[in-house]
Amino acid sequence: MSKQTYRVCFCFRRRFRLAAAEAPVEIKTLFERYSENGIVTVDHFRRFLIEVQKEDKATTEDAQGILDSLSHLGIFHRKGLNLEGFFKYLFSDSNPPLLPPKVHHDMTAPLSHYFIFTGHNSYLTGNQLSSDCSDVPIIQALLGGVRVIELDIWPNSSKDNVDVLHGGTLTTPVELLKCLKSIKEHAFTASEYPVVITLEDHLTPDLQAKAAEMVTQTFGDILYSPGQEYLKEFPSPEYLKKRIIISTKPPKEYLEAKEIKENDNDLQKGKAIGDEGAWGREISNLKGLTVANDKNDLDEEVNIEEEVLDDGDLKPQQLAAPQYKRIITIHAGKPKGGLHECFKVDPDKVRRLSLSEQQLEKAVVTYGKEIVRFTQQNILRVYPKGIRVDSSNYNPLIGWTHGAQMVAFNMQGHGRSLWLMNGMFKANGGCGYVKKPDFLLKSGPHEEVFDPKVTLPVKKTLKVTVYMGEGWYYDFNHTHFDLYSPPDFYARVGIAGVPADSVMKKTKTLEDNWVPNWNEEFEFPLTVPELALLRIEVHEYDMSEKDDFGGQTCLPVFELRSGIRAVPLHGYKGEKYKSVKLLMRFEFV
Repeated sequence: MSKQTYRVCFCFRRRFRLAAAEAPVEIKTLFERYSENGIVTVDHFRRFLIEVQKEDKATTEDAQGILDSLSHLGIFHRKGLNLEGFFKYLFSDSNPPLLPPKVHHDMTAPLSHYFIFTGHNSYLTGNQLSSDCSDVPIIQALLGGVRVIELDIWPNSSKDNVDVLHGGTLTTPVELLKCLKSIKEHAFTASEYPVVITLEDHLTPDLQAKAAEMVTQTFGDILYSPGQEYLKEFPSPEYLKKRIIISTKPPKEYLEAKEIKENDNDLQKGKAIGDEGAWGREISNLKGLTVANDKNDLDEEVNIEEEVLDDGDLKPQQLAAPQYKRIITIHAGKPKGGLHECFKVDPDKVRRLSLSEQQLEKAVVTYGKEIVRFTQQNILRVYPKGIRVDSSNYNPLIGWTHGAQMVAFNMQGHGRSLWLMNGMFKANGGCGYVKKPDFLLKSGPHEEVFDPKVTLPVKKTLKVTVYMGEGWYYDFNHTHFDLYSPPDFYARVGIAGVPADSVMKKTKTLEDNWVPNWNEEFEFPLTVPELALLRIEVHEYDMSEKDDFGGQTCLPVFELRSGIRAVPLHGYKGEKYKSVKLLMRFEFV
C-alpha cells in the first residue's frame, strides 16, 4: 500500500502504511514455522491451510490456486510468499471469515423449517408516520436478499384503485401495481429462492378482485397457487425456486383504527421509542422478561389486540372475493380462544400466525415449548411494536430461539438489532433462507421439544483473538475522529444468542494510532452455538463526548471459518467500508 501522511497539530507529519514490521508477533512466529529461507512455498502454504486454518481437505492445487489469485495484489513472488506477502494475504479479501458464498443447507424441507429474511412495511422510505411510500425500499430490500415483502393495501382516494401506504398516518401512497412490477423485476436478482408477499388487506371485495387481477397478470406463471384452499404441509424452498407466494388474511379496518389509537396513547404516555444514538442501544434480552401473573390474563390481553380471523365470524361485506382467495398460498389467521388456541397444531392444514414483539415476549414466558412445537409445521411472523415510529427494531433472537420463521424488521432503519438480522442471513450463501437447527424441529412422540428457558451445558467454546485493525486512514477524513491527533480505538466483541450465551467484552483502548494492534484473546462458552451470532464493533474513545463509531459486523458462529481471518467492517447503516478490516483468529475448543 502507498505511504500516507497525517498532519498532527499542523506542524509535523507522520507516516502510515501496512508493512511487515507491523505484523503481530504470532503472525511472524507462524511465518517462521511455515517458511524456509524467508519464503512460504506452495507446500508450506498447504500445511498452513490444514494445520492453522483447519481446511482439512486443502490440496496442493487449492494452495496454488490461492497463491495465483494473489498476483493482482503484487505480493506473490515466483517462489512463494515473503513475510510481507504472507501478512498482506491474511489481511486480504482472499481470506474471508465465512464459508464460500454458496447455498449449502438442505433446501428440500418445508418452508416452516427455515428462518426467512423478512421485511416489515417494506414500502416505507423512512419513519412509520410521515415518510414517503415507494417501490425503492422494496427494490433495495430484494437486492439485499430479503425474501418476505410486506405491503399494506388500501383503497385510493377515489376508491377505484389500490394504493400501498401505512394507513391512518401521513405517509404518502404508492400504487400497488408499481410495487408488484418492481418485485417481479428484482425478486430473484440476489437469490433464486421464493419471495413471499404478505398483504395487510384493507380492501372492499371489488378492490380485492382488482388486486387479485393485478397480482395474477403481473406475475403470471411465476405466481404459485396451490389449487386448494389450505395446504397440509408447506412446499420446500427448492420446489418454489423463482416463484412468488402470497400470504394474507381478511380485512380488519376496525383493528387498524384501534391499533393506531393505541399507538398514539403509547406515544402520549412518553414511552421510549427506537434505538439510542447512531448505532443503537444495547440489545434487549430474554433475561428481562417476566412471567405473566395468570395464563388466562395473558390469553385475554392478546385476544383483545387481535380479533378472530375465521371467515365464518366476519360480516358478509368483509368476505374476500373468490379471485382473491385463489391467489393465497399461506393463510394468515388467529383462532378463537386466546393464545392457548393459537399455538394448537392442526394436522390437516398449516397456516401463518402473526404476533407483535410485545405479544411474543409475553407469550414465550408461558408458552415457550408450545410455540416451538407450533413453528415446526406452521409459520410464525413477529413484527415491531407500533411505537417504533422511527423504524427501529427489536432483538430477533427472541423469535429465532422459539422457531419463528418470519422475524419482520424495518429494513429502512439501522442499529444493533438490524446488524444481527443481517448477520444471520449472511449464512447459507446469503440466499435469504437459513435452515433451522435440528433441535427446533424435533417433534416425534418420544422426543423432547426444545425449551429455550432451560440452560443447557456448554457444547463448545469459541476462542476469539483480536490482533489488529487497519483501513480507517483510507476510508475516513483524517480529522473525523479527532481534530489534532490520531484516533484512540477499542474493539467490542461478544455473542448474541440464547440468554446463557449472550455477552459483550472489550479490548483496551490504544491511544493515537490509525493501525491499532490490540492482540487480545477472549473466550465464549456456547450452550447453543447453532443460534449464536458473533458481534464485533470498533469505537473511538472520546473523553469529553460520546465515543465515535468506527465500524461493525455480525457473523453467524455456525459458519465461521477457523483460523486467522480478515474481517471486513461495515458502517452503522450497513454499508461495507472499502478498506476497514480487523485481523482476527477463531478457534473452536
